[in-house]
Amino acid sequence: MFGSDMLSKLSAMKQMADESKKKLDNIIVEGESGNGLVIISLSGNRELKSIKINADIKMMETEDLEDLLSVALKRAMDNANALNEKEVMNSAKNMFPGM
Repeated sequence: MFGSDMLSKLSAMKQMADESKKKLDNIIVEGESGNGLVIISLSGNRELKSIKINADIKMMETEDLEDLLSVALKRAMDNANALNEKEVMNSAKNMFPGM
């Protein structure tokens, strides 16, 4: 069903995917909210690296902190998703020239 040419292409695609994953593991993206009150860092593969809260949480309402965390996480995820999509497109261009 699969010829040796197809198997070599599949192998090359897997290798490129593995290389992209390693590359994205070493890139950190951030999302922030409240003018830097909350900063969430993720790897390019969307793995949580850190959460920084630059405020006295004793002075905050729980709902306000939850909102800041939610906004920062969404922004970090958006940044990681955009980076991931860019890396996938770059890999596809290398694999399929002319895309």
